[in-house]
Amino acid sequence: MDREWRPPFPLDLHGVLSPLRRGRGDPTWRTVSDGGVIWRVSTTPDGPATVAIRRRADGTVRATGWGPGAAWEIDRLPSLLGADDDPSAFEAHHPVVADALRRRPGLRLGSSGRVWDALLPAVLEQKVTGTEAHRSYRELAWRFGDPAPGPAGVVPDGMRVPPTPAQARAIPDWEWHRAGVDHARRSAILHAAVVAHRLEPAAELGGEAGRVLLRRVRGIGVWTAAETAQRAWGDPDAVSFGDLHVPKTVGWALRGHDLDDAGLLEVLAPYVPQRQRAVRYIEASGFRRPRFGPRFSPRDHRAI
Repeated sequence: MDREWRPPFPLDLHGVLSPLRRGRGDPTWRTVSDGGVIWRVSTTPDGPATVAIRRRADGTVRATGWGPGAAWEIDRLPSLLGADDDPSAFEAHHPVVADALRRRPGLRLGSSGRVWDALLPAVLEQKVTGTEAHRSYRELAWRFGDPAPGPAGVVPDGMRVPPTPAQARAIPDWEWHRAGVDHARRSAILHAAVVAHRLEPAAELGGEAGRVLLRRVRGIGVWTAAETAQRAWGDPDAVSFGDLHVPKTVGWALRGHDLDDAGLLEVLAPYVPQRQRAVRYIEASGFRRPRFGPRFSPRDHRAI
């Protein structure tokens, strides 16, 4: 199944889609440098789907899909690439943000439309390093997700479908431990998997209402709901409060020093209701805060 779509706005294809990638080696994501093709594997209401997305020199985006959910994914291509996002009212109040806005006009907030696909890796990223979380997600997808539909799933190192709620519920306790997932994160995932069908409407609700719905699940707090909202419905105001790095990065970019969550709330106040868009511009600007002392060391929960 194929579709061509020409966005009526500047589009940074990789910038819009990159938040959906969960680290190096993500088996649900692949970038082919020759031709700049991005391959994604996802769940949909109709079943799994693989989509290959490329952008031509004239700006036209072409998507090719495989699997039972291909039609659903192809139909949502504009939304995935930010067509539902409206950055026109955004005003940059700081030079770093203004410079990023000027240099990255094609950086929009896309929406995958799938809550579970964003929620599962977000829970795995709770209170651990990215290295730990990405390893766990990679192992769970390889061992419990199905092969990707189409050609991406048949090669020796083929791509995988994210584990579905039913597959997550069927994973034995010792396999969670083997994948380096502690009891708290495992419990949150299992609680979410039980009511996953009731969480998908959060993407339609959007905004704070969608995040409130997610937070009704035990183990899903402000941070996890925000991380999910950013990807599932491109929430422009869903800031990841409680994050280890975001307050420090934003603080150094806008104030020249670390911030805590209270300081982050204050410095982003001028950007309501588009605070996450401001954070996204700062992250995409290439700004890096100074490094002091040793980095946080990953833990291996498999050894506990």
